Amino acid sequence: MINYIQATDISKRIGDLVLFNELTFNAGSGDKIGIVAVNGAGKSSLLDILSGREAPDTGNIIRRKGTTVGYLRQVTDLDLTRTVFDEVFSSDNKALRLIREYEEAVDAGDHQKLHTVMQKIDDIKAWDYEVRVKQILTRLELPDHSAVVGSLSGGQQKRVELAKVLVDDPDILILDEPTNHLDVMMTEWLEDYLLNSAKVILLVTHDRYFLDNICNVIYELAEGSLTRYDGNYGYFLSRRDELMSSRQASADKARNLLRKELEWIRRMPKARSHKAKYRVEAFDGLKESASGPPEQKSLSINISTSRLGSKIVNLHGISKSFGGKQIIRDFSYNFGRGTKVGIIGANGSGKSTLLNILTEQLQPDTGYVEKGETVVFGYYRQEGIIFDEGLTVIEAARKISETVVSSMGKDFSVSQFLTYFMFPPSRQHTLLRKLSGGERRRLYLLTVLMRNPNFLILDEPTNDLDILTLNVLEDYLMAFHGSLVVVSHDRYFLDKLAQYIFEIRDGEVVIYPGNYTRLRLEKEKAAALSDATLPVIAGSAGSPEKPARRKPDRGKRSLTFSEKTELERLPAEIAALAAERNEIEKRLSQPDGSHADISELSARLAEVLDLTDTKELRWLELSEKEEG
Repeated sequence: MINYIQATDISKRIGDLVLFNELTFNAGSGDKIGIVAVNGAGKSSLLDILSGREAPDTGNIIRRKGTTVGYLRQVTDLDLTRTVFDEVFSSDNKALRLIREYEEAVDAGDHQKLHTVMQKIDDIKAWDYEVRVKQILTRLELPDHSAVVGSLSGGQQKRVELAKVLVDDPDILILDEPTNHLDVMMTEWLEDYLLNSAKVILLVTHDRYFLDNICNVIYELAEGSLTRYDGNYGYFLSRRDELMSSRQASADKARNLLRKELEWIRRMPKARSHKAKYRVEAFDGLKESASGPPEQKSLSINISTSRLGSKIVNLHGISKSFGGKQIIRDFSYNFGRGTKVGIIGANGSGKSTLLNILTEQLQPDTGYVEKGETVVFGYYRQEGIIFDEGLTVIEAARKISETVVSSMGKDFSVSQFLTYFMFPPSRQHTLLRKLSGGERRRLYLLTVLMRNPNFLILDEPTNDLDILTLNVLEDYLMAFHGSLVVVSHDRYFLDKLAQYIFEIRDGEVVIYPGNYTRLRLEKEKAAALSDATLPVIAGSAGSPEKPARRKPDRGKRSLTFSEKTELERLPAEIAALAAERNEIEKRLSQPDGSHADISELSARLAEVLDLTDTKELRWLELSEKEEG
C-alpha cells in the first residue's frame, strides 16, 4: 500500500489547552477515513495540520512527493470579489485551465481560439474531465456563474468551495463537514461520488449514514489520543463497545483487589511501613487500573415542557411568493400534540420560509395561521444567534434563566445544566470567542431548550454538532411530549424522529407518512413500477387522512392464490424479523459477549435487515396489486 500521508508524534495546543499529544496517523491508497470526536477535541485542527495548512507544535508530517491535496474547511476560504466562474476555475490544474479557456471562447464566440483549445483538450484527453466538471456544477445547483461570490448566501458560498475542491481533482480530499448546506438529494449525490472515487479521503462529518457508507477506516480522537479502527462506522461502534467492555472487566477485577489492598494499607503499622514499600507502590498502580476506561461524557436534557392545550397550530390555505416565484402554494395542515414532522426539499425550495410563517415571523400572502393560546415556540435557526463575545459560557446561559426545571419538577442551577450539556465547570468560564463552532451551536441549542418550549422548530440542527451530542439530542426529541418540526438533510436524524415527511417541491407541500427511508423506498418502488403511485396525504385539518386509493387499472391482473397466501403471511414474517432484530441489538449491547459472538451477531443482523427490506418491498408490491 502506498502511503500518502504519514504523521508521527504530532502535538497541538491552543494556549494552555492541549488538543492532542504525540499522535500517529497514516493514510494510504484506498483509504477513505472518517475522524470521529466530540466538539472541541481538535478535529479541525488535526485536518489543518494533515493538509499542510498549519504546522504541528511537535512531530513530523510526510506527504508523498507530488501529491495534491484538496481541502474543504468549515469556514469558507474564497475570494469574495471574484465571480463564481473565476473562483471555481482558479486552480493551476492543466485540464481545468483548458476547460476554463474553452468556456471563455464559447461565451466570446471566438472560433479560432475555440479550435486551438479543443485540440489541446483532445491531446490530453480531457473531455471526460469537462463532463465531470459540468456534472459537479449542476448537481451542486450553483447560481449564475457570473454572480460575485460575496453576494451569495453562506450556503451558496459553501457549495462554491465544495465545487472548487472537487473539480480540482486532487489526489487527497480532506473534507470538514461537507454535507452542511447541502439538501438531501445533494448529500446522496456527494455520497455516491465519493464512494466511487479512487482518491484518498479524510472526512469529518456528523452524518452517520455518510460515514457508514463511505469510510473503510475510522479514527477516534478522544482524550488527546488517536485510535484507528479498520472498518466502517458500524464496525467502529461494535469494536469500540467490545474494547470498552473488556477494559471495564479489567477495571472491575482491579477494584476487587483494590478493596483488599485498601484494608491492608489501613491496618499496616507505621513502624513497618518501610518494609512494605512494594505493596504501597502496587496499591497506587491498582488505583489507576481500577479507575477504568475514561468515561464517555453523558448528557441529560430531560427538561420540563410548558403545558400544551388541545389547539396547537393550524395552517389555513397559506401561500407565499418572492419576486414573482411561488414558494408555498395553498397549504393547510393542523399540527397535533406530539406530532413529529421532518421537512425536506431542494435548497431555496421554501423550507425556512414555511418555518417563519409557522412561527408568525413572516406573514403569508394569502391564508392565515391559527395558534393555540398555550403554544410556546422554541425556534433553533440555521443562522444561529449573535452572542456577546465578551461573555463567558455561564453568563450567556444566565441571561436566559438562573434555574432550569426538569420534567420531574426538580430545579437545576445553570451550572448544573451546563455540566449536563457537556460544559464542565472548567469550561463554563471560557469566553464565548474561544469556543469552537460546534460548542457555540451546542450552547445555542441549550438556550433554546432552557425556555421550556412545547413546540420545537429546528432548522438544520445537526450542522456542526458532534455525533455524541446528536445521539442525546435525538433521545431527548424522541421523548419530547410537545410538537416538533425539523428541517434537516441528515437522513439518520430524520429516520429516528420523523412520523411524517413534508417535501416542498415547486411550491407544493406534499405529505408522506413515515420517516425518510420509507419515503425513499416508496419512491424507488414507484420509479420501478410505472403504474405505481406514492401514498400521499393531503394537508388537511385534524389527523392526516389515509393514503388515497388508485383508480382501477383494467389492464392489471388480480392476485393469484399463491400471492394472496404470501401477502397474508408477510406481516407475521416482518414482525418476526423485527423481534429478532430487537433481540440481536439487545445482545450486542451486553458487555459479556466474545469477539466471535459479536461478529456472528453482527453478520446475522445485516441479514435480518436485508430480509426485512426485501419483505417490506414485496408487501408493498402485493398490496398495490391487490388494490388495483
